[in-house]
Amino acid sequence: MNTRAPEGAFRTPFGPVTIDGATTPAEVAEVAHGLRSAALSPRAREAAAAAHARMAGCIEERRLVYGVCTGFGPLADRITAPEDIETLQENLINHLATGVGRPLSWAAARAMTLARLSSIAQGWSGASEEAIGLLEALICSRYAPRVPEKGTVGASGDLTPLSHMALALMGRGGFIRADGSDAPDAEVFAALGRPPLTLRARDGLALVNGTSAMTGVACLNAAAAARLIAWAEALTVGAAELLSGRLEAWSAAFSEARPHPGQALASAELRRRAAGAARLDAEPASLRRIDAQPAGDSRRADRAAQDAYTLRCAPQVIGAVRDAATWHETVVRRELNSATDNPIFPVGGPPALHGGNFMGQHVAFASDALNTAMIALAGLAERQVARLTDERLNGGLPAFLHRGPAGLNSGLMGAQVTATALLAEMRTRATPASAQSISTNGANQDVVSMGTIAARNAAAQIEDAGAVLAILALAVAQGGDILAERGEHEPRLGPASRAVCAWVRATAPEAPCDRPFSPDIAALAEAMAGSDPPG
Repeated sequence: MNTRAPEGAFRTPFGPVTIDGATTPAEVAEVAHGLRSAALSPRAREAAAAAHARMAGCIEERRLVYGVCTGFGPLADRITAPEDIETLQENLINHLATGVGRPLSWAAARAMTLARLSSIAQGWSGASEEAIGLLEALICSRYAPRVPEKGTVGASGDLTPLSHMALALMGRGGFIRADGSDAPDAEVFAALGRPPLTLRARDGLALVNGTSAMTGVACLNAAAAARLIAWAEALTVGAAELLSGRLEAWSAAFSEARPHPGQALASAELRRRAAGAARLDAEPASLRRIDAQPAGDSRRADRAAQDAYTLRCAPQVIGAVRDAATWHETVVRRELNSATDNPIFPVGGPPALHGGNFMGQHVAFASDALNTAMIALAGLAERQVARLTDERLNGGLPAFLHRGPAGLNSGLMGAQVTATALLAEMRTRATPASAQSISTNGANQDVVSMGTIAARNAAAQIEDAGAVLAILALAVAQGGDILAERGEHEPRLGPASRAVCAWVRATAPEAPCDRPFSPDIAALAEAMAGSDPPG
């Protein structure tokens, strides 16, 4: 299903996502891209209201509760007056709104907003009905808060980016449309049908004290990574066909012998897409017999008994990526449906409990793992491009898959170099952000997760991996065109790969001679990010 809305538009062809403790990252992606709205379930609404009542009781009874009658961070030992509670919440937002850098994308800012609403909806946070209602209205609109992407260490939650979201809700920040342009506050609040938020009780802390920025970005990453994996499988089959690869390495027996779930799924999908592919060698090499040969005889078989790793190990590489992505999705889904506040207001027991659910270590580790997995996926695709374009290795295809006179035309020579450059750039982002803990906040936040940096790095890896796969798609389609040009005496690609090539050519037309491929790569990467592979 396509998860990209037309720029500047908001539409809901599918039913709303119900926020009730079981929201998935894929659903967050659909809402974030404007394909679906979202609404709290009656149960979630009641749980959130009950938490607000418990929190209000703490205020009325003048209990010692962090951020309600105290200062923040190292100033938590300073007691504040009851009449200053609204000023306390407003000043929390004021001092935290220090983000820098480019704004988060429209979709990422919306995903963050939805993740915050989901956390509050678990019924531990104490946010007011007004704050919850405004979050819900924003998610169902065409707008997103304008949020600088840098400035959070992901420890006491994503305080900095979430403070910019809160500032926007207060009418003092800013909003953006789907195309990234600024939207005037008056336009936004008129569309929402609500006035700007006045922070009450614990609203400020309830809005900012959680892992919602990293979780929102990670939700988008989970959905995008799943799609890239599907494209990697589809294009691997196309590459294998062009190279006349052997099918035996994709046998189900290998997954029985080594039962990693991702490997089994990857090999099954490769076999499915290879059905009817005449260019693939379906006979295991061991079914052939060889004549006895004298000692020292240097005779060689007509071809090797097995392919290079780019084909032979594709189920293992893609399968490992699948398993890493599955673990990432599992962690992110759990985080999305958790209360990541401090303090929390439990049902029964003490009126409030102080702890550290805002620590983003889980999402940080999962995002770093996805970062590494995307490098492996892009590395496989880049090597497949390299093999397809190397006339010494590609089984008789033209050098760099050129069409037209050789030398006068260079084909995908430049595109292959770009794939290599993209992979090198991805490797420079391989250092795990979760290993970068630095004591800050007057040694109050003396251990931090850097989870949002990890999630943003993973998002950048996904974007670059998508471009590498777009180049591979160009190469597979170009190879398919060359086979068709040679006529009936050369077997063509199988049905699934022909469908992929037709899809590619709908976005990037045939190249019978050299042309600039940069627009094709960009258009294909965007289209692949929004569509599952055909076939």
